[in-house]
Amino acid sequence: MSTTPVAVGLIGAGPWARTMHARMLAAGPETTLAAVWARRPEAAAELAAAHGTAAVSCVEELLDRCEAVAFAVPPAVQAQLAPVAARAGKALLLEKPLGPDLAAARAVADAVAEAGVVTRMVLTKRYHPRTVEFLRAARGVQVTGARSCYLHGAFLGGELATAWRLEHGALLDLGPHLLDLLDAAVGPVAAVHASGDPRRWTELTLEHENGAVSQASLSGSVRLPRARTRVELFGEFEELVYDTAEIDHEECWPVLRREFAAAVRGTAGEAADGAGPLDARRGLHLQSLLEKAARTTAA
Repeated sequence: MSTTPVAVGLIGAGPWARTMHARMLAAGPETTLAAVWARRPEAAAELAAAHGTAAVSCVEELLDRCEAVAFAVPPAVQAQLAPVAARAGKALLLEKPLGPDLAAARAVADAVAEAGVVTRMVLTKRYHPRTVEFLRAARGVQVTGARSCYLHGAFLGGELATAWRLEHGALLDLGPHLLDLLDAAVGPVAAVHASGDPRRWTELTLEHENGAVSQASLSGSVRLPRARTRVELFGEFEELVYDTAEIDHEECWPVLRREFAAAVRGTAGEAADGAGPLDARRGLHLQSLLEKAARTTAA
């Protein structure tokens, strides 16, 4: 890869921008944090100062200072600004979900395709070596059924109990992670049925193209000692289990930074887990599954 770090501008200065994005991008060596813009100028200034970079007054100024843009904002804001950055020729590091709804997500994906820019989705767990090992193992077996969960209590209070999460609930916030893992590990999802209340507990039944059936439980409103993500695969083989209790999420960030920079520089190889690139097209696919699930809960 080129020794020149990728200059990345950060849009957003909230909790996730502070705890992950800014810290990861500024750490390098594959990237530098070129500038920060946020709707709250004082938050942008504080975050930029903490990492020795500039806070800018508008998105246009941020685009002038960088070759790639990372988003750490609510889905509706990302859907509004990501096409602007794409049309400016910037590579994009995108959060999930791609947008607040399928139409917004499709607009982002269409803008990316038209501009031909590099994109990567921040599907955190997919960048951990343990996840790569699990997905590799899953590709070697025929799964009959699976059960899974993603549970935590962040919606009960604290910095991550943000307005968009409380409005849309676990389906939109946690759903992309679990749907992505099941789609990659079990096989492409053909149909999704949902029940429950996204703000309390949502239960998903997934029908896969290969005939397998999987279950997914989602909640951000249950009190646990720590967040829990677990996937269990069953079939004519010894049970395969993936559990995030076994991983340190800090190990994800160097991999994400390295893979994003390699994609921007045009030196990225095949996905290590064999599941394909985590780009805007993947984000749109996951959003289409979320939309199907949301329709069944509204029916």
